[in-house]
Amino acid sequence: MESTHPTPVAKTGSGIFDGASPKLTFLFGFIAGVALTGIIGLAIVLPKVYSSSKTSTAAAATNTTNTAAAAATFSNVKAVTSADLMRGDKNAKLTLVEFSDLECPYCKTFHATMKQMLTDYAGKVNWVYRNFPLSFHANGQKEAEAQLCVGKLGGQTKEWDFIDKIYERTTSNGTGFALTALGPLAKEVGVDQTKFQSCLDSNEMAQTVKDQEADGTTGGVTGTPTTLIVDQNGKTLDGIPGAYPIDQAKAYIDKALAAL
Repeated sequence: MESTHPTPVAKTGSGIFDGASPKLTFLFGFIAGVALTGIIGLAIVLPKVYSSSKTSTAAAATNTTNTAAAAATFSNVKAVTSADLMRGDKNAKLTLVEFSDLECPYCKTFHATMKQMLTDYAGKVNWVYRNFPLSFHANGQKEAEAQLCVGKLGGQTKEWDFIDKIYERTTSNGTGFALTALGPLAKEVGVDQTKFQSCLDSNEMAQTVKDQEADGTTGGVTGTPTTLIVDQNGKTLDGIPGAYPIDQAKAYIDKALAAL
């Protein structure tokens, strides 16, 4: 009968330490322990080193961006005339000449900021809108032409209404507002759709859009939105180089007003 707890039997084998001296066994154990400690240490330290590297890289990129923005220089653009699309008091001390793209997601965000600044600085600033459609936004050029067609046929109030509604409805990034929806939108803001479509299809406003874009380039605009701060003499005092939050954008306005 098998026992429930059988008597242990000594093993015999050919392990590497069989017959080895205690001194050799101790030496091998010491080396193995050091190696294991090193591996554990690397496992702890390497992620921290990698994380630090990523943080430093991100910080460097941020600093580069901030430096580039701070170093941006802007020049004078074409004088503001009655032909420009303007909101606010025409006799204001400062004109904010925004170069924008109806398919730019940052412009969509900044549009609300510009409205807020016009309210907060009522009588002190006005807002001029000029087109700067980016080449990689497929619908940007035609939407800009459409805006100008609405202005031609219906005046500035309807033109601003058209712009506001596109920014409200587009998902941006190039094709966020369908070109086939431009005609119905023109009708919605009170413009004859047939006349609008004729204007748009004839490319009548294409050169005007290109002229506005060229004007922006002359003024130092390289992306959208860019807003030049212009005094009553037509001199560009500064520029807001991007879709800055309201408080940061106001800092540019306050600085310009203080310098007058």
